[in-house]
Amino acid sequence: MKKFAVLSDIHGNILALEAVAAHIRKRSIDAVINLGDHLSGPLWPKETLQFLLQQNWSHISGNHDRQLVTHNPSAHGPSDKYAYAVLNDSEKEWLSSLKQTITLNENILAFHGTPFTDTEYLLETIENGRTRIASQNEITERLGGTKSSLMLCGHTHVARVIETDDNILIVNPGSVGLPAFEDDSTTYHIVESGSTHARYAILEFNNNKWSVELVFIPYDFQKAADQARKNNRPDWETALRTGFMK
Repeated sequence: MKKFAVLSDIHGNILALEAVAAHIRKRSIDAVINLGDHLSGPLWPKETLQFLLQQNWSHISGNHDRQLVTHNPSAHGPSDKYAYAVLNDSEKEWLSSLKQTITLNENILAFHGTPFTDTEYLLETIENGRTRIASQNEITERLGGTKSSLMLCGHTHVARVIETDDNILIVNPGSVGLPAFEDDSTTYHIVESGSTHARYAILEFNNNKWSVELVFIPYDFQKAADQARKNNRPDWETALRTGFMK
């Protein structure tokens, strides 16, 4: 596998996903790796899952995918609650079947958050109600001795490429479907990417090295924002329409 695409955090945004998939088809890609949080949110979870089932991609589970099928529905937050209500049993079984990490050839390790948990940020640290780039020491500590020459992570929705002191290349492709959000599961904070684009990454192996292209794709974000408004999620509407939070 010398050239592949990696994407993450679709969050039920089928419009953004279709735009990304169409762009991938033009790029002579060998494979696609999808890093989780496929459906949760007030957009189009069922349509997104049906699209994913038709793709010959490698999928892993994100924290919201896991929560959808392991948490008591009465404990779901509004995004998980909306997705759970429209999924049938076989679709929930598909989510249950997803692994939390996968190892691919060329010593590639893929996961959603960190190698050990899907709820922790790897490349960002929460500080003063926002996120900043994590330090080398913070990243090393979160890796906990895990070794792989290339690591792929999502969860933060922030597109980023980091090379550690011990020559581990870590790529977060950003979010396909949600460019900003607020979170209060631990410490309250907001994450903002600053634009409405759908995001993914292309990696290519040449001369014993990986090159990384972070790709930002325009799509009909106004329609996605209208769907969020229709489903009484003004926070998502703002995020989708601007790439920022109020």
